[in-house]
Amino acid sequence: MNVTRAKSAGFCFGVRRAVDMVEEQLRTVKGPIYTYGPIIHNEEVVADLEARGVRVLPETADVSDYAPGTVILRSHGVSKAVLEKLENAGFTIADATCPFVKKIHDHVRQYSKQGYDIWIAGNESHPEVQGIIGWIEGKNYAVISDAADLPPLEGRRICLVSQTTFNYKKFQELVEIIEKKGYDIIVLNTICNATEERQKEAARIAGEVDAMLVIGGKSSSNTQKLFEICKKECEDTYYIQTKDDLDLSVLQDYDNVGITAGASTPNKIIEEVQKICQK
Repeated sequence: MNVTRAKSAGFCFGVRRAVDMVEEQLRTVKGPIYTYGPIIHNEEVVADLEARGVRVLPETADVSDYAPGTVILRSHGVSKAVLEKLENAGFTIADATCPFVKKIHDHVRQYSKQGYDIWIAGNESHPEVQGIIGWIEGKNYAVISDAADLPPLEGRRICLVSQTTFNYKKFQELVEIIEKKGYDIIVLNTICNATEERQKEAARIAGEVDAMLVIGGKSSSNTQKLFEICKKECEDTYYIQTKDDLDLSVLQDYDNVGITAGASTPNKIIEEVQKICQK
């Protein structure tokens, strides 16, 4: 069996930075260490950190129920209100927010102050989008995932940004539709370059192989998007979390298999899947 592994598979810059920050806190901090929500969307990584004493502070929790300590803000970022709540409760903040996400916070704060409505291309329930919303001045915003979500806001000034892991092709399609409608709009492509490269490489490989494996946590938004992209190019695309999810009897029917992985997938898991396929 020939196995093609995407060069872009695995931890992106922001995720690596967040995980490294947790490791640093474990080495240097005395007292409770928390992450605000799971540090990344990978169950194996989160379980390993919990076993080493890092507790997840649930987003719905009353922070007064927890002993103050160090809380690490994950790469997805948080809203201004959440940041202030944690600070007021006496927590020490270690901010692992991805710099690319921070830049979106700055954009929406700046343009909303100038009177622009903010449109966010993304998934409203995703923590990154919730964090972005929390930096908008006022309530004039909309979250859109496709053309059907476009609100009728003719006559208003609009600033369009995107969740960093949004489907690049979908974003381009939205921009084309919006521009044809003649809105007074500023478009800021805030999709992470690593996300764009990962999606393009995954689509290319999926179009060249008999079967495609997409590795990542079930709650990982960027991995789900990779799966959708690969599925369009290769009908036999499988979404797995670890090597234990592989059906080896199915793989025997293929001569060429491609592998990609989401931004929160550790290299160790990718290598384990690759080795099984090569055997």
